[in-house]
Amino acid sequence: MAATPETAGRSAARRLGLPSGLLDQTGRMFSLTLDAFRAMLKRPVPFEEFVRVSWFIASVSIVPVILVSLAFGMVIALQVGNIARQLGAYSQTGAAMVLAIVREAAPIATALLIAGAAGSAMTADLGSRKIREEIDAMEVLGVDPVHRLVVPRIWASVFVAILLDGFVSVAGIAGGYLFNVVLQGGTAGAYLNSFSLLAQPWDLYFALLKAGVFGLVAAMVAVHMGLSAKGGPKGVGDAVNRGVVLTFMLIFFVNIVFTVLYFQLIPNKLS
Repeated sequence: MAATPETAGRSAARRLGLPSGLLDQTGRMFSLTLDAFRAMLKRPVPFEEFVRVSWFIASVSIVPVILVSLAFGMVIALQVGNIARQLGAYSQTGAAMVLAIVREAAPIATALLIAGAAGSAMTADLGSRKIREEIDAMEVLGVDPVHRLVVPRIWASVFVAILLDGFVSVAGIAGGYLFNVVLQGGTAGAYLNSFSLLAQPWDLYFALLKAGVFGLVAAMVAVHMGLSAKGGPKGVGDAVNRGVVLTFMLIFFVNIVFTVLYFQLIPNKLS
């Protein structure tokens, strides 16, 4: 009997030592992603759904992500401040803080909070619609569920991730300022004036790009897990758990790729 693409994919996964069905799930997620990009060109634009989802993501994410960024800033200021004091470069703590917060901490913290708070809610919402057969009903009525439900969630996640990245950067730098100047006895002038020593505009541009891509990853995993949920309420809960874990793993992997590309494409300011 000739092997089908599905059985061939499972055989390849077994030979590579991957879990059964991993390649199938990956292929379906990429297929849904391509369908979503094609559906973005359709009219009418689901603007009301985009605004509603954007407000929901922002409302459940903005306070936790700012609190987390303050903690990030304080911890990084403590570590960097101690190392800089030992090297005799304590006045340059602000320069290292900007690089650590803007380049890495802000995009990752934003993405993780969006995935954990908003992504899980999107998975549960779409999964509940799926097991209640609302998705099938939409298709019977001639309504494209990808255009109606997936596209606005993608745009909302990307849009809010980019906006929150700016808030997180400011909050993280403010937390570092509080710890470095108020608690460690540093000078405000040295902390603020050293910002431009190592940082450059490309650091912010690339951080915003990373935040947008992380938001896209979080949205695509969430909607894929929601639309593929089955098995009743327990299946929806399992889809939420798998979606959050998978999103975290993908975000860290994508961050490695972006960091390597950044150092290959963007020269250091002092080089």
